[in-house]
Amino acid sequence: MESKTIKKIGVLTSGGDAPGMNAAIRAVVRAGFYYNLEVYGIYRGYEGMINDDIRKMDSRSIAHVLERGGTFLKSARSQEFRTPEGRKKAYDNLRKHGIDALVVIGGDGSLTGAHLFYKEYGIPAVGLPGTIDNDLFGTDLTIGFDTACNTAIEAIDKIRDTATSHDRLFFIEVMGRDAGFIAINAGIGSAAAAILIPEKKMPVESLIERLKSREKAKKESNIVIVAEGGKSGGAAEIAEKVQKILPTYDIKVTILGHLQRGGAPSAFDRTLASKLGVSAVEGLLQGKYDVMVGVINNKVVFTPIKRAIVDDKKVDEEELRIAAILST
Repeated sequence: MESKTIKKIGVLTSGGDAPGMNAAIRAVVRAGFYYNLEVYGIYRGYEGMINDDIRKMDSRSIAHVLERGGTFLKSARSQEFRTPEGRKKAYDNLRKHGIDALVVIGGDGSLTGAHLFYKEYGIPAVGLPGTIDNDLFGTDLTIGFDTACNTAIEAIDKIRDTATSHDRLFFIEVMGRDAGFIAINAGIGSAAAAILIPEKKMPVESLIERLKSREKAKKESNIVIVAEGGKSGGAAEIAEKVQKILPTYDIKVTILGHLQRGGAPSAFDRTLASKLGVSAVEGLLQGKYDVMVGVINNKVVFTPIKRAIVDDKKVDEEELRIAAILST
């Protein structure tokens, strides 16, 4: 579709919240003001678009949000937006406010919505990768991933204190949906004995051998990081299998869960979100539509949303190799 004159943009967050989303919203609003655009905040994602929960932003709207976790625009998953009737309501509300383009901050489901909306109604959209899972193709890192890893490592460090005090084996489950990026980084950063991820199946027998070799090496504690979504099951299921084979081990399970989504964003996530937010607005003004803005090799890049949500993002084999060396 041809480039159009953009005077008013809407910004929304959708799907799971991620630390740094507020920094991204702030950057979009400030960049919009810089380029003499009107910026509208769409509350509760696509659900708010359907319900006309749309408000014009001013400088007070984004005061003191940079350091806050979560998203002040709120987030929701909208079943109605999945229907043609729901998307028609959303389109009519955007037209009512005169909104010419969208910046959508979220994961693959959120970007899928932006892509479909552009195809149906021609509303220009740029997506920002806002998810702790780091599972979107077209960017090395997603907004919130760094903070989630830091949160996980901080929790694991505390668990190691009690693991060492009692010679215990802990299975710690981290988030990531069906991707192992948080598990790999948290595992390397916390000196884990093993890292189990959906992308690389480790047989229980191999894990048992790893634990036995560490016992011979007189290791005082063992931490096994388990990514949620693995075919072998979660931390509890794997721990149960290990306990049957190693009945003398004192085994505990901790599921970190949504703890990893909260908290103030790290300096890295604040900077990444700010950079991508400004780039999203500039991309729209340059006629870059139906794309996701990301960072590859420290350079801002624009990837078609269809590729970002369809193409698989591979885990780093070098990181896996390093993790295996360090766990011996």
